[in-house]
Amino acid sequence: MEASVRDALFDQAAYARLAEVADAEPAVVVRDFADPAHTDRLAGAEVLFSGWGCPPLTAAALERMPKLRAVVHAAGSVKHHITDACWERGIAVSSAAGVNALPVAEYTVSAILFAGKRVLPAAAAYRTKRTWISPIEVVGNGGNFRRTVGVVGASRIGRRVIELLRPFDLRVLVHDPYLDPAEARALGAEPVSLDTLALSSDVVTVHAPELPETRHLFDRARLSLLRDGATLINTARGSLVDTEALIEELVAGRLQAVLDVTDPEILPADSPLFDLENCLLTPHIAGSLGNELGRMTHHAMDELESYAAGLPFADPVRAEALAHSA
Repeated sequence: MEASVRDALFDQAAYARLAEVADAEPAVVVRDFADPAHTDRLAGAEVLFSGWGCPPLTAAALERMPKLRAVVHAAGSVKHHITDACWERGIAVSSAAGVNALPVAEYTVSAILFAGKRVLPAAAAYRTKRTWISPIEVVGNGGNFRRTVGVVGASRIGRRVIELLRPFDLRVLVHDPYLDPAEARALGAEPVSLDTLALSSDVVTVHAPELPETRHLFDRARLSLLRDGATLINTARGSLVDTEALIEELVAGRLQAVLDVTDPEILPADSPLFDLENCLLTPHIAGSLGNELGRMTHHAMDELESYAAGLPFADPVRAEALAHSA
């Protein structure tokens, strides 16, 4: 991982747990598996404790780690560094994706409720007039009483969103080609096609993985299905939404959007998304940050302790699951 990531992940309690369960050098952070300064360390490594910034574990990298048996990832997706060579070697992999799903779901639910309350147009109107405005007029037909929320993707995050929405008086739709309809209903959502979800929802929130078949899942045609005044929330990957088509809809004032991710990830400085009053743009903050990082660290430490005790990981990553997950 990056040294800055280690410093964010580890507090004294985490360092103490690490010292109890493993022979480790927390002051040393490996960023290049080919660096000769780390040859001896890597040759004796049985477990890699990884985080954001971990380089790919290629076949060449694994040759330098003949004793490696497991990778414990203190973050979400492992697609950036776990390669086919890892699975061929039978290396066990754990991820903190499950615990990282919670803050993303919390962000999403906040955005859903704010969208229903018409917070963006109300704030814009207040900012423009800077005097008394009628709350009844500015909220209009907004509100969160029996509104319809469409969840795209029954991923870990999508499922947590559905779970967190249960206390509210909302109708929840879900679309996921891998989700059994009976399981969807057990979660508390109504399974529908993607187009039906787009046509029927007041708020659509995207939680699908980034795959070739999900690129521009919300293209110009599907965005046009969204009802006037609907809100699109994207905390997944920017490529799932056609940015230019969404900008056209937002400039026209037909839709609202809450975007924590975009395509490109770093927008050009002159992008209209920065200034549109019907778009809330945040810099990829939905996932674990600040003190939430401790949740991922201690989850990873739990997994490391299980490994040391000869127990299976509680949250293993399976090679076959990566084909349709983040």
